[in-house]
Amino acid sequence: MKKQLVATLVGGIILFVWQFLSWAMLQVHKSEFGYTPNQDKIIEFLSENLSEEGSYMLPMPPPGTPMDQEQKLMEPYAGKPWAHITYHKSMSMEMGMSMFRGFVVDLLAAWLLVWLLLQFQTLNLRTALQASLAVGIIGYLTIPYLNSIWFETSSMAYLLDALVAWGLVGLWLGWWLPRR
Repeated sequence: MKKQLVATLVGGIILFVWQFLSWAMLQVHKSEFGYTPNQDKIIEFLSENLSEEGSYMLPMPPPGTPMDQEQKLMEPYAGKPWAHITYHKSMSMEMGMSMFRGFVVDLLAAWLLVWLLLQFQTLNLRTALQASLAVGIIGYLTIPYLNSIWFETSSMAYLLDALVAWGLVGLWLGWWLPRR
């Protein structure tokens, strides 16, 4: 049990540290968020026109539109600008709770991988690395990559995150777990 706890804790720390490096220090994700000198005007306009916090896809048919009419209502927008907006009424600069929640998620993810690896009859460095990379790539393909298809964005930073973070965790677990 102690071996599993150490494996999980170090694995979670590896994930958390890579995420910090990726987002803050190395700025791998910097290209995902563009700047516009019109940001104050846009925020003001959104504040005046959006009453609820949430994500908006523009254009969209009104709620309750029957499915057979949605495509017809959307046809006039073909070839025109569109946007995906996430709107919040108040910006918080407090990162403590978000970092705590992120670390808890990293610990849970590491624990799930440790559990999975311990189900293998033969566990060695190669198997742990391959399985860990498979987990990372599955996560990448089913969320960031699919979103990049639908929202026409780049997901290369997330692919790098999946390969580096889960590769490092796989190396750690492949070294640590087989030691008896």
